[in-house]
Amino acid sequence: MRILGVDPGSRITGYGVIQTRGNRLDFISCGTIRTAGEEDFSRRLLVIFSDLSEIIRTHAPEVAAVEEVFIDRNPRAALKLGHARGAAVVAAVHHGLEVFNYSPRRVKQNVAGYGQADKAQMQYMVRMLLGLSAAPSRDAADALALAICHAHHAYHAHRIHHGPI
Repeated sequence: MRILGVDPGSRITGYGVIQTRGNRLDFISCGTIRTAGEEDFSRRLLVIFSDLSEIIRTHAPEVAAVEEVFIDRNPRAALKLGHARGAAVVAAVHHGLEVFNYSPRRVKQNVAGYGQADKAQMQYMVRMLLGLSAAPSRDAADALALAICHAHHAYHAHRIHHGPI
């Protein structure tokens, strides 16, 4: 199964694509979509939608794992994050992908074994789990972690319903 992970942000959206074969994880691609140069917020959302659409066309994932919005101290920032997340979800659904939502805590618990893992710990674990020669950027690592989290979830759900692979 090919999985697209998306870490939405109104200025930087991370993405990562992995392939699963049983319990094996293979790295396909990762990077960031940067919208900071675009002053109009509506245009930023269009950039997120358009760039993710191109990534989906290029890498043909079957599902998307997108980080849920968490409410921080700044409600305005959370609202902008929600809009960016919406643009990412619409891009995925527009291309026929089923979207799975994961909280930051669940992703950290699943990938690093600790729900309060910091960015550096997540980068390290993503690098190790995917056998990368260097750590991806923080936003790309978060997106890959979302994809890994979904891969683990899907693998274990399959085993529960169908027995060992």
